[in-house]
Amino acid sequence: MYQQLQNNLTGIIKDKQQHLLAGGNIGLEKESLRVDRGGEISQNPHPARLGSALTNPYITTDYSEALLELITPPLQGVSATLEFLKKIHQFVYTRLEDDELLWNASMPCVVAGEASIPIAQYGNSNLGMMKTVYRRGLGYRYGKMMQVIAGVHFNYSVHDSFWAYYREFLNQGAPLQDFTSDQYFGLIRNLQRYGWLIYYLFGASPAICKSFLKGHSGSLEKFDDTTYYLPYATTLRMGDVGYTNKKESESGVKACYDSIDHYVRCLTQAIEKPCGEYEKIGVKVSGEYRQLNANILQIENEYYSTVRPKQPLVNNEKPSHALSQRGVQYIELRSLDLNLFDPLGISATQLYFLEAFMIFCLLQESPIIDAAERQAVDGNENKAAHQGRDPAIRLARAGTKISIQEWGAELLHAMQPICIMLDEQKNTHGYSAALQQQVAAIDNSSLTPSARMLDEMHANKEGFFEFSSRYSKMHQNQLCSSVLSDDDVKYFTHAVRQSVKKQRQIEVSDTISFDQFLDDYFSRTLSKRTEVA
Repeated sequence: MYQQLQNNLTGIIKDKQQHLLAGGNIGLEKESLRVDRGGEISQNPHPARLGSALTNPYITTDYSEALLELITPPLQGVSATLEFLKKIHQFVYTRLEDDELLWNASMPCVVAGEASIPIAQYGNSNLGMMKTVYRRGLGYRYGKMMQVIAGVHFNYSVHDSFWAYYREFLNQGAPLQDFTSDQYFGLIRNLQRYGWLIYYLFGASPAICKSFLKGHSGSLEKFDDTTYYLPYATTLRMGDVGYTNKKESESGVKACYDSIDHYVRCLTQAIEKPCGEYEKIGVKVSGEYRQLNANILQIENEYYSTVRPKQPLVNNEKPSHALSQRGVQYIELRSLDLNLFDPLGISATQLYFLEAFMIFCLLQESPIIDAAERQAVDGNENKAAHQGRDPAIRLARAGTKISIQEWGAELLHAMQPICIMLDEQKNTHGYSAALQQQVAAIDNSSLTPSARMLDEMHANKEGFFEFSSRYSKMHQNQLCSSVLSDDDVKYFTHAVRQSVKKQRQIEVSDTISFDQFLDDYFSRTLSKRTEVA
């Protein structure tokens, strides 16, 4: 079943090119709500001392003014990536006001309701206004609650020099850009096939605050007077209570990952196809934009998926245009909950495993996902999210049923040679140790973060809010126990100042109205470039 993986890895090692395979870059985007000491969403604007949320490359906001997003550049190595993320956290904590802290759980507590969720603001430029209107549209379409769910995005790229070698290794004659994109899309398809494994191993949202669902439990069970949960859940964030694009499914629009052309075509159709329900919301009402348009998607980034192909944007370029013109440069895995047991929301063990998992998905055979397998993939993810630790659960694979324990053990065993190779190339034991930790979690579900959360909540007689608040305060104390070096402070302070300067430059450079800006954005062809989100 994993013969192609074994053949590819053996051949690469025989050619002594494993250093290229081990030379990929990792980047992280970590979201966290700013909350007051009582755990309620901050009503303060994005701190000015963190710079411009529009242009600071390391510190921005997601949906809400209170939803911080901390971003590392692409870096080689787990240690370097986590060290950079730690420094951003430490810098942020020196700039927060009114004794605020970062909520280190994926699921928020929204005690005061949707009115307490301030939409992110990005200044008076056309680009800044577009980002805010887009978020306003998300609120109208899906509700604000769904938009303040937080997670960690794991970005991964293979070393550029690997692709020319690998094309020759596979005896492929396609242009290098096309070959690279095809390989990345194969990687994506395997991430979808096996994505349930991430839910099981790293899911950390088995319980939620009652305030999130406004007191309506739906299919969830009562944990205590403040908390709903499911006893075998791993990640409710990725389940039915999380943010999904149900309207697109109802309208028959679903991204296709057969190739980059199929993917771009599907999203373009969704951006251009009107939606009757969204037309009822209105676009510009009483002089104010409620959404960018009334189509199935306002822009590409509205399409929620567990993984996205990415190409860095140039100027004001559309993501679909960037992909069409320059292909895929990296992969963004979006299914990671915040790890409440780690101050940074993600651990070194997770990163070691995820890097090896990416290489596994790249080298493993990855045929096109047909309709039957698509249904199985979606069903497997839903089962893993809601019932993943139930030993009676069976997943669908090739028309048969298989347990998470059996399939998971197979996958982890197949990853072992990759971890050994990475350890040898990077002079560490981190990859093999991380793999063994996941082997233990497959064998014993009580070792998973979701089980540990529920066990500790039971033991301490804590609801979700008390548990999450306690850990968030503990992590704040840990991060603030050491200080940044003077050089690091200067580095991030310079980024803050440059971001403010850049935002002002963008604002003064506007020469057209916002109406015209939007018209131009949605009418441009592939040769003209545009960006948002």
